Amino acid sequence: MHAPRRPRSLRNKLALLFFGITAAAFAVLYFVVVPQLESRLIDRRLDDLRRASAATLTRLEDITELPVPDVDERVRAVADDADATVTLFGPQISGVNTVENIRTYVISDSRAESRVPEPTGIAERAFSSKTMESGVITVDGERLARVAQPVVIGEDVPRVAVYTSSVEDIADSVRLIRTQVILATALALLVALVGGYLVAQALSRRVRRLEGAAEDVAAGRFTGPLPVDSDDELGQLTRTFNAMQAQLAQVDRARKDFIATASHELRTPLMSLGGFVELLQDEDLDAATREEFLATMREQVERLQKLSVNLLDLSRLDSGAVRLTPERVDLAKVAAAVAKEFEPATRDRPGAVVLEGGDAPVSAVCDRERAAQIMRILLDNALRHTPAGTPVTVTTSRRDGVASVSVADRGPGLDAEAAEKVFERFYTADAARGSGLGLAIARELAELMRGRIAVSSRPGQTVFTVHLPAAE
Repeated sequence: MHAPRRPRSLRNKLALLFFGITAAAFAVLYFVVVPQLESRLIDRRLDDLRRASAATLTRLEDITELPVPDVDERVRAVADDADATVTLFGPQISGVNTVENIRTYVISDSRAESRVPEPTGIAERAFSSKTMESGVITVDGERLARVAQPVVIGEDVPRVAVYTSSVEDIADSVRLIRTQVILATALALLVALVGGYLVAQALSRRVRRLEGAAEDVAAGRFTGPLPVDSDDELGQLTRTFNAMQAQLAQVDRARKDFIATASHELRTPLMSLGGFVELLQDEDLDAATREEFLATMREQVERLQKLSVNLLDLSRLDSGAVRLTPERVDLAKVAAAVAKEFEPATRDRPGAVVLEGGDAPVSAVCDRERAAQIMRILLDNALRHTPAGTPVTVTTSRRDGVASVSVADRGPGLDAEAAEKVFERFYTADAARGSGLGLAIARELAELMRGRIAVSSRPGQTVFTVHLPAAE
């Protein structure tokens, strides 16, 4: 049963995020960029008027003695050259020369009738400051850029020429741009909303797929690997999840196999011991039979003890509780000591263990007790698979910075499949001869000491070799 769909899902959030980003971008374009563009275009128009007024001003300095028609013609010529409307003003000053006391009148205008209202303001400021003035005004709904250029003769300013140019073309262009921005915004928002929704839906689908697979793994249901359909972060996450799921499935299988095999290994000797206990309760048993039963029971007890020790070692290895004490160790001496431990078990098999390698020490950097434990495991394994009358050979050697101990037996050998699985936990080709834990423990101990165990086998001979870092 699926959980109800949440209204604020990742899909909706991502779609709204794309929509919001697009809306914000176009809002900045509409309310910031476009007004700045209009302002810069108007400033450029004013700059053009300033340059034009400076270039044509000298032609308006000598018109004092000209008749009115010639003045008008000169003003119209200047306006044509400046590509603007030119209005020539004269002052009427009452009292002190301030803007409030100045009134202006039109001397000449490049048009038939002046469209600039009187007083103009900008002309008065130019008369008062005797410097160029500029600005933008709106007349009858039309925006006009103006530059007032005083005509200075000596220290007087008898006239001010006002150059005027309409900026409605700029306003029209800006209005067109605004309209296009609005249309583009609407289209972009639609595309962002739909595209963002589709992209977010695809991402959300992949996330939900991972979520569902994670829930299955949490419930102990391991499925096949999820498809990796991209190289982005979600694709990498899917690869990591697949690797994690494979490892968890392997651990789960190992756990189940461990429980099943351990239960079997424990049940067999316990049932055997229980049966013998019942038989020993029979008072009619003769001494020889009772001794035989007791001997068999001792074997089963030893088997249980060995299994419990191995399970404890595996538990410590899995939990990381095994502590090593690396030191300089002579593997030849350790091998001799371990071989001596097996003498009581092989007293009826003279020469069962043969040491080779001479008296030369073979020093390695390892934990002495763990190295001895590995050798015990290998020797015990070899002795159980060696036919009577054939020795197990233990050889120590050193080569290329690696100290090695080899244990060779003359048993039937291992086939290719068994050689690959021999170090797996609970794997054994002959369950009656062991629990399949010893070699797994030996390999993990060797790896903890930065070494390894290798096996080579052929019919009539199997050799296990422990490689450890050699001491300098």
